[in-house]
Amino acid sequence: MNEPASRTIADARPDNWVDRFAPQGWRPFLKLSRADRPIGTWLLLWPCWWSITLAAPAGQGPDLMLVLLFGIGALVMRGAGCTFNDIVDRDIDRQVARTRLRPIPSGQTSARAAVAWLIAQALVGFAILVSFNPLAILLGVASLALIAIYPFAKRFTYWPQAFLGLAFNWGALLGWAAVRGEIGWAPVVLYLGGIAWTLGYDTIYAHQDKDDDALIGVKSTALRLGEATRSWLVLFYGLQTAGAGAAGALAGLAWPFWIGLGLATAQLAWQWARVDIHSSDDCLAKFRSNHLYGALLCAAFLAGKLAA
Repeated sequence: MNEPASRTIADARPDNWVDRFAPQGWRPFLKLSRADRPIGTWLLLWPCWWSITLAAPAGQGPDLMLVLLFGIGALVMRGAGCTFNDIVDRDIDRQVARTRLRPIPSGQTSARAAVAWLIAQALVGFAILVSFNPLAILLGVASLALIAIYPFAKRFTYWPQAFLGLAFNWGALLGWAAVRGEIGWAPVVLYLGGIAWTLGYDTIYAHQDKDDDALIGVKSTALRLGEATRSWLVLFYGLQTAGAGAAGALAGLAWPFWIGLGLATAQLAWQWARVDIHSSDDCLAKFRSNHLYGALLCAAFLAGKLAA
């Protein structure tokens, strides 16, 4: 039985699998984890896969077990982070059109049950983390501070997207450490570029909520940058391109990487040229298109590594 349309969260696809197929009792928890909106999992996962691809030996692809482990880890840790965010933001979510149907503000589940779900997801993530080497474990534990700070950032700064970037791109460091047991300049510049990438795509995303945010006093880069957003996207996406290019060069990737980087950069340029910050539907579509960018860049890294 499908979920009534009135229970489908605003930025989820109407035909999402949770509302169509998931058991009724599981739906609130899967929605806390954003299983009905998987784009965030991909945006968290791509920096991890970029990094383990860069860290692989020349002429080889990434370790498939690490690909799987990071995939599961991104799924559960994105879910845990979103669950924590919804617990913290439940009073704000009731006042925003896009979020008022989330499970806690809509009464589909309680904050106490959400805490139990948060713990369950975190334990799965921890079980994966302890299978890595000591440096990767240390980096994984350190990321919890960024996850904890992010939901509060919009209360004290117009740049909460920067805090999201710090958290969402941590996999660029963690992936390299999981492969090599050390940190080098390639993952550092990849991480810095990823922060700029997140500033770009999440500013586009935040334009959906700018009217409600202004009314209730919540801050965002969409409110801070306003009509200048398109100019700032040039900076954000330019820094991401520079970071990805520098990471590829430092990792010794061969010439196919540069062709792939050009294709990926064209996708960012398309976003910049076509985004309509006054259309919520278009902002959501452009935001989601970053999944394609992540895939194109990962393919570029892989091609350059295999040809190295």
